[in-house]
Amino acid sequence: MPGANVAVMPTPSTDSSSTPRKTSLSQPERKYKCQFCNRAFSRSEHRSRHERSHTKERPFKCMKCRSTFVRRDLLLRHDRTVHAKDGGVPLHSDGKRRAGTKARNVSTPSKSGLAIDTSTLSEQIESSTEGVFDVETAAMLVADLHHKATAAMRDNGSPYDSSPAMSFTPTNPTMMDPAVAFPQAGTSSLPQTAPWDAFMSQSAPNAKAGSVASSGADSQQSFASASAGFKAPQVPNDDERNRIVDTIRAHDPDHAFLDGFRVPNLASLNRYLATYFGLFHHHLPFLHPSSFSPTETSPALLLAVLSIGALYAFDQDQAYMLHIGSKVLVNQFLQNKENFSSRKCPLWTMQSSLLNMIFASWSGDPKGLEWACSIKSLLANMVAGNRYELKLRQDAREGKAPSRAEWVEDEGCRRTYYAVYIFFGLMTLTYNHTPAISFNEFEDLQLPSSEALWNSKVTDDAAWQGFLDSVPSLTFMAAHDNLFQGETLKYSAFATRVMINALFLEVWYHKRSPEALQDVVTEYKLRLALETWEKSLELCEPEIDAVPLSSPHNSHHPLIFNAKALFRNARARLEVDLKAVQEALRYHDHYEVAAAMSNARDRVKRSSEMLKVIQECYNCIETAVRHGVRWVARTSPTNWSIEHPLCGMDLMITLTLWLYRLEHDEEAATEEEMTMYHKVRMLFEQESESSLGSQQLSSTVARLWGSMLDEVVVWGITRLMGEAFRLHSQALVGYVDDVEASSNVSTPSMISQGADEESVY
Repeated sequence: MPGANVAVMPTPSTDSSSTPRKTSLSQPERKYKCQFCNRAFSRSEHRSRHERSHTKERPFKCMKCRSTFVRRDLLLRHDRTVHAKDGGVPLHSDGKRRAGTKARNVSTPSKSGLAIDTSTLSEQIESSTEGVFDVETAAMLVADLHHKATAAMRDNGSPYDSSPAMSFTPTNPTMMDPAVAFPQAGTSSLPQTAPWDAFMSQSAPNAKAGSVASSGADSQQSFASASAGFKAPQVPNDDERNRIVDTIRAHDPDHAFLDGFRVPNLASLNRYLATYFGLFHHHLPFLHPSSFSPTETSPALLLAVLSIGALYAFDQDQAYMLHIGSKVLVNQFLQNKENFSSRKCPLWTMQSSLLNMIFASWSGDPKGLEWACSIKSLLANMVAGNRYELKLRQDAREGKAPSRAEWVEDEGCRRTYYAVYIFFGLMTLTYNHTPAISFNEFEDLQLPSSEALWNSKVTDDAAWQGFLDSVPSLTFMAAHDNLFQGETLKYSAFATRVMINALFLEVWYHKRSPEALQDVVTEYKLRLALETWEKSLELCEPEIDAVPLSSPHNSHHPLIFNAKALFRNARARLEVDLKAVQEALRYHDHYEVAAAMSNARDRVKRSSEMLKVIQECYNCIETAVRHGVRWVARTSPTNWSIEHPLCGMDLMITLTLWLYRLEHDEEAATEEEMTMYHKVRMLFEQESESSLGSQQLSSTVARLWGSMLDEVVVWGITRLMGEAFRLHSQALVGYVDDVEASSNVSTPSMISQGADEESVY
């Protein structure tokens, strides 16, 4: 916008407003010179701000989504525009500025207004925007200067309730060390924004930035009304909450809780339950919502549920406190249990440990991952022992159909075993960890039922029995054999997720075997099984009635949406092995991860089979681009599962390196490669309504994916991946020695000549 259109607001000071031009006659000496160009400034901070345009430094970070900015006013504008409807606390400095504005509007004019040096202001605008600024920028600068002297501190409430403290002294560390907290590196808390904008109506999928602003009890009511008949368990009153407090005390005979532990207040308890069952549960539905009672369930399991619910409510401090509390209770149970046996462990110990391991593994801190790995074998043994007890119970019925209560108990066990199996599969996918449970563990175990049956509220025994008899039962091994024989099957959404986990792990085992290169028969069978699994998706029931989430599931259950993400990853792994990247992820250093990404270029071949992998990569990123990158970045962390960024990482690395090779390899691109390249480029240009020009597509894709991962963070691991992709994006541009030549390389037909290939990686 032209500078002539910017109106500087007059100040209350009579002198400065009546003679606005006089200050320009005595401008201060500009003695601070830029070390990169000929510009000079009267104040050192203005020079520093200007020099960031050369160094690309972005020191101002948003504490709500971790976006970074060159200037503080841009951070404030970002907070007002992007997070205005999130229902969160304004940024501290922005809150002070708004408080000052309100006070000025309702009070009489100040006797001594804050004088504004308009020449300094003009210089500040000039230095901060490099000659390109707008009315909003100028207005924010003026308002900020005007209210610096009168800003009021905003009173932030405590995240804990005011009930009497449950104060305990920590004990010595044990095998499930409860004293270890896993704060994310470089952060003190998650952004205080509310995730309720994710609960958009399914009838308006194109409302990309819509939100439902609510909090506390209002948020829970909005959620309940939008959940299509699904209602999260709730704590009805403070008396019931006090029962929970007493139960937790009773289960802590060693007084091992950390000092300062508080049970959340009633509103927070219900909010965390709503976010767990509304946002997390549908991606791994092993708990039974209808029978889950917060006051009757084991306190260790309740705290584990609340900890993940608190993550989705962006209350990180509470989340970690609840997580540690759950670990304390599980640990005490295992330590104090005489004659420990995995067969005698109740189901809640497995469920609590599973949720705590999920929390720790995706926390974004390597200490959490180390702890989770230390008890993998323990959890696997619990599954084996409990499954044996389940078989004995079923055999004791001698073929008699179970009652509804018996079936719910048995199905809860099966779903928990499979949930552990899926989680261990994700650990293998992300960190290249050897699977802790083999599929042979589940040979004759029935696959999970449909979500409709699992969530059914039918209480009449006769009606229930008829409902159960109408649902076909299928064992894990029968489904496995059918897939490898090319025979499609109809099974539930959860079973679909279980079977693609089994196929992914078989691909992993195959690629890790010494005979993999010569074993074409096994590879052919794996490809056939994956194709059969994909065809079987058409037979799956949508089961959308039980799901309140609104995201591009194509009328399918989130479990199927997640399964397709893993399917794409399994297909890619038959061609590309990025083991070095996965192993670097274990240590959570984004520089090391980015370096491993860059060094993987030689693993991405150019072949006809690779084109099929690139098509899967295209399918992965198309969903985000078609629905709007900004909208997906803000809603997917809560609406989609953690599996999408985990599964998509290999695909996006493969895609960016393949694009880079086409842009820089001396070998000319084939017609099929050119078609795929332009297909990817057109996707971005059509959705952005502008040409990418001379930008390298490989770097553009990496930068976009990285910015999308850490726009809104629920799980800390996504921020780590986002930072690694941003570094990878910069490296893709910096690979070519000649920067000017690099900026001109935009398509495979414009191959860089004379680049030193030895310096590329």
